[in-house]
Amino acid sequence: MLGAPALAATCNAPGGFDAFIGEFKREAAAKGVSQRGLSALNGLPLDPSVLAADKRQGVFKQSFEEFSGRMISKDRMTKGLRHMQALAPVLKKVEAEFGVPGAVLIAIWGLETDFGTGLGKKEVIRSVATLAFDCRRTDMFQSQLTDALRIVDRGDLKPAEMLGDWAGDFGQTQFLPTSYYKYAIDFDGDGRRDLVHSVPDVLASTANYLKGYGWQRGQRWNEGDPNFEAIRGWNKAMVYAKTVAAFAERLEGGGACAEQPRR
Repeated sequence: MLGAPALAATCNAPGGFDAFIGEFKREAAAKGVSQRGLSALNGLPLDPSVLAADKRQGVFKQSFEEFSGRMISKDRMTKGLRHMQALAPVLKKVEAEFGVPGAVLIAIWGLETDFGTGLGKKEVIRSVATLAFDCRRTDMFQSQLTDALRIVDRGDLKPAEMLGDWAGDFGQTQFLPTSYYKYAIDFDGDGRRDLVHSVPDVLASTANYLKGYGWQRGQRWNEGDPNFEAIRGWNKAMVYAKTVAAFAERLEGGGACAEQPRR
């Protein structure tokens, strides 16, 4: 968390957003963020559409049957099975290292961005800076903003490559910046943790995230199983976690098993 000066600037600065960014840059520099990361804040404008989206957001209100029926579509199942086959060598290596079966990773990938085809169009750094300035969740998003700058500083991505959801989720499985900075893995060996362009990095990083939330190698993942709570670490909504579990169950069974997860 940033110190009192930035927090005070968030809600009270006469200079508004620009004053907040100036103070934030000084605090981030004191935390070790270099000029490469700090430069991502230069000339950054507030995004009013992000504030509007934050105020109208809802929760998952559909039933599991409604939500899973819509999300586990025939097309998504077909694509998922194709990826399971094409990426089998990578998935095997990821499971060997992190203990997470490929079916679970493919399910999350499919549900989050339809296998990398829907990454979002919002500038992540602008979005999290806007939310860090707003008074509603200041502490959380100042942490997100700091780690977004660290991602740039580390050389993983350029700011222009960081496009995602209005709330700052980005990459092919939609990591928030703090999760990206903590769990992203360079699995293809190119020296960058790239969850936008590198599928091996995406799959390994998603597995590393689940492992960080308590995934147990060799255990099942449906509701009541040891790994279901690790999936809820990904997304706390029960309907979403149950849909991940069901999708993975069907992928593992080659698409032939029942709609409902096994008990």
